[in-house]
Amino acid sequence: MRLDKYLKVARVIRRRSVAKELGDQGRVTINDRVAKSGTRVSVGDQIMIQFGNRRLTIEVVDVRDTTKKHEAEGMYRVVSEERVAPETP
Repeated sequence: MRLDKYLKVARVIRRRSVAKELGDQGRVTINDRVAKSGTRVSVGDQIMIQFGNRRLTIEVVDVRDTTKKHEAEGMYRVVSEERVAPETP
């Protein structure tokens, strides 16, 4: 499954267009490699997402094409969530 679709279906990010934008800006990595929005996601992958001054790392537990709200939380496991200092130019 594509990265942008996975983030939307798992409800990590609310809109697929936002997930695509983050991937295309290089703010998402899969297994420590920069990932574009079309990168394939598999069970066991670790995804790190940089949101402004927050960094979220999740592990992919399940991959589904569609899900209900209460099922979405079971698609990933939060590995870490941390605040990071904003980048200075």
